[in-house]
Order: sequence, then structure tokens, then C-alpha cells
Amino acid sequence: MKCDLIENRLIVWNIEDSRKLFSSGYYGKPIGIPKPKFDEIDVPLILDLIEGLYLLECKKISIYKDKKKITTEAMIEICKKEVHEFDKKYLVYKNFRDKGYIINPGIKFGCDFAVYEKGPGIDHAPFLIQVYNRSDSMSSTAIVVAGRLATTVRKQYIYAIPTGKDNDDFIALDWWKA
Repeated sequence: MKCDLIENRLIVWNIEDSRKLFSSGYYGKPIGIPKPKFDEIDVPLILDLIEGLYLLECKKISIYKDKKKITTEAMIEICKKEVHEFDKKYLVYKNFRDKGYIINPGIKFGCDFAVYEKGPGIDHAPFLIQVYNRSDSMSSTAIVVAGRLATTVRKQYIYAIPTGKDNDDFIALDWWKA
């Protein structure tokens, strides 16, 4: 499937390819359809850079910029320039995707990722993920804010700490009333 890199997004123009890609794992967002169903996709699909790189590495898409094919190595360099702390975010993204989870940007929740077990529209994302380095400090206020956010939207807040190529450590916050 062919994608065009335009600024910091990838676009799948072919509608049939958009349907196939979305239905194969909820990749991307159909333009102008906030809660799409598989059979409703009749528009191009927008992918963010992290999921685009993942799909490129899995050989599910090819990426072009100005009609020139982009290599995996070139895409990694683009991601490093465009995505803040790309290396560690990509490790976490890949870890969850490889385990069969659906992982979307978590910007509307104020975190890095929202993680679904089945997919948007089928279930609610049970997890919110914030990626940290082991050396990053966490203030007590930040932990309380994360916990309050997660409780409000009925999700578990998880700090993901990449520790190696295929490994992450996790700290999960559960809130309960005494």
C-alpha cells in the first residue's frame, strides 16, 4: 500500500487500501470520520509517523515523498526530527502492537498513548500510557494529576519505561476508595 509523506503525516489516498489498512488493525484515522466503522471508510486515511514506521518495518506500506520512495532508515531519521523522544516512544508503541494491542495517540487524554484491547468503537481504551526514562523524575503532583485523570475517564494510567530493544518496565496506577 502506498502512502505519501506530507509534512509530519502519512496519507493513504487509495480508498480500498485505506479500508484494508484500517480493518487490519485500526491503523490510521479516516479523514473527517470521528468514529469510523469498517464499511463506512470512503475517504483517505491519515497515519502518524510512529505507526507509519511500524507499518513500513512490517512491510505493510511503502512511503513516498515527492514521488521518491523512503527507506526505513530515512523514515527513522524523519521520525527522530519530528517526534519528541521518538526512540523510547517507538519502543513502547512497537511492544504493545507486537503483543496485539491497538495503540493510538493519547493526546486527548494528555498522555502519549491510549491502548485498546480490541479496538476503538468495540471497547474503550483501558490503559493510558506515558513514556518515561528511568532517570526522569516524577513529582507527587504529576502522579496525582495522572491518577485523577485516569480515574475520571475510567482507565488505568501506566508509566512505561523502555529498558531495551524489546523490553519495557511498567508502573501502573490503580486508584480505589477506602
